[in-house]
Amino acid sequence: MSRLQVFDERDGTTALLVSTDGSQIATELAAIGVRFERWPTREIGDTAILDAYAPEIARLQSEGGYQSVDTVAMAPDHPERAALRGKFLSEHTHGEDEVRFFVDGEGLFTLHAQGKVFNMLCTQGDLISVPAGMPHWFDMGGHPRFTAIRLFRNPDGWIARFTGDAIADRFPRHERASA
Repeated sequence: MSRLQVFDERDGTTALLVSTDGSQIATELAAIGVRFERWPTREIGDTAILDAYAPEIARLQSEGGYQSVDTVAMAPDHPERAALRGKFLSEHTHGEDEVRFFVDGEGLFTLHAQGKVFNMLCTQGDLISVPAGMPHWFDMGGHPRFTAIRLFRNPDGWIARFTGDAIADRFPRHERASA
């Protein structure tokens, strides 16, 4: 289940807000410029993922000027899961939006804005769009499992620029209970 926790940036132990309500999550994130939507989940079967979500993808491409679309998947038995997890656990920004739709599984986006930290657990059916330049980090957990659609204006713009702030170390990580 999707979950938003909001913390004061100085205190990673006491949440100011905890919500699993999609409308409230969308409202809270919109206030800091982050797009959050719930899309219907679909049985993929033999259908390609991008074909299954073609109408939603076309809408986002039209609205946001995204030129490139692909999918990414991670499984608990991936041999490089620890290194891949560690790659984005520190606060960073990107030169373009980070747009992800979770076809399956989950991941934790943590956003740093307006003196607060927004821990957004995205699960199946969630779309999140983190605007270019927003400090954030991503945690797929120690036993990652997800499939996501990614949209880019230019994949080169998605290079992480680390802020050097150790803030991510003070806030809850994503810990899946089992593989």
